[in-house]
Amino acid sequence: MRYLFRLFVPLNRLVYQRTGGRLGSSIRGAPILLLTTTGRKTGQRRTTPLLYLSAEPGLVVVGSAGGAPRDPAWILNLRADASADVQIGREHRAVVAREAAGDERARLWTRLVEMYPAYDDYRQRTTREIPVIVLSAP
Repeated sequence: MRYLFRLFVPLNRLVYQRTGGRLGSSIRGAPILLLTTTGRKTGQRRTTPLLYLSAEPGLVVVGSAGGAPRDPAWILNLRADASADVQIGREHRAVVAREAAGDERARLWTRLVEMYPAYDDYRQRTTREIPVIVLSAP
């Protein structure tokens, strides 16, 4: 599974960028965006394809890493610098990230699992609380 994931991410990113989101913009009916963060150690820009949910007050993404024991690097990058960029189709926009907590997180998690039921499987694979991130206009 990890091997396939490591192949899928760069391939999906490349196809999405080259086609302006015409290809690679959804999986199992769930929409995909490209999130670009600044590497906390290198300062280099890093782009990751992620499933997303449109919900007030912005776009919602999940740091599931397929249920891995640790948060994905892009989460750590956002914790160090909450400013990021998002590409949806050909549209690019600046965003600021924050972690949802409490009732907001619970409400969003329910909607995320409705959109992509595998999130619930990922939650059961790990002991960490999977971060739910809200991306909104700066």
